[in-house]
Amino acid sequence: MGGTSKTTQTQTQQLAPYDPANPALQGILSGITSMVPQAGLSYKTSGALDAIEANAAKAGATFSPAITSGTLGLLNGGGATKYDPAITANLDTLSKGILGQTASGANIGNNPGLKAQLDQIRTDVTDQVNGAWAAAGRDGSPGNMQALARGIAAGTAPVIAAQYNADTDRAMNAATALYGAGNTTYGILNDNQAKANANFTSGVGTAGDAIDASNYGANAALRAEAQRFGIPASQYATLLGSIAPIAAQFGTNTGHSEGETQMSGAQQFALIASGLGSLWPKGNISFGAS
Repeated sequence: MGGTSKTTQTQTQQLAPYDPANPALQGILSGITSMVPQAGLSYKTSGALDAIEANAAKAGATFSPAITSGTLGLLNGGGATKYDPAITANLDTLSKGILGQTASGANIGNNPGLKAQLDQIRTDVTDQVNGAWAAAGRDGSPGNMQALARGIAAGTAPVIAAQYNADTDRAMNAATALYGAGNTTYGILNDNQAKANANFTSGVGTAGDAIDASNYGANAALRAEAQRFGIPASQYATLLGSIAPIAAQFGTNTGHSEGETQMSGAQQFALIASGLGSLWPKGNISFGAS
């Protein structure tokens, strides 16, 4: 014989703070509450953010074109090879002009001064030899011609030899000078190209700066707008962080509990018998005449 008895109970608790601390807590809450209307952007803060945006836009418009132009200039070599044509032309002038002719040997013996000197030697030797042979009465003779030829050869040979040696030395010196000028020219050109390459590398490095300069105004505006939201949000979060732990101390806790009990058959019979007994008349029961 079985049966079930069920009981439901609801509890409500009120938690109060420590009484001596209550005035201080109420004062803190009052102070924080008075700060709530002040949270957000003040007139000065908003004006400062507007100024940041305006200055950033002005700076971007002012400096971005120059930085971009400089970057493009570096990417094009930075002018390092600007004078290469003039440098090359100098070498061409040397190699195709008098220095080149001298180096090639074209000027060996090609000296107007030498011709005049040789002509003077021939005149002097001819006058001297012919005069001597004429005095002997043999001018115009084969011996006169032979003596004249030998005299001219003896007089002009050292001059021609000296001039040849001098012209050859000049040709060698000119060739050496041209070789040195070529090396110097190519060295300058190579150095200019190296500088152009370095400038190009610098240009690649500053390309990011040019882009940043172009985006400077926009990025500053984004940062300012983030502050427009972040400043109030931070203030409200700070106030909430101060209020929430204190407010939690004054909360009301509501609980719900539920239980179930099981009675034995004997317990149920006793309970029923007890109920019936309470219904039974008290005193003697009469069933008619005795």
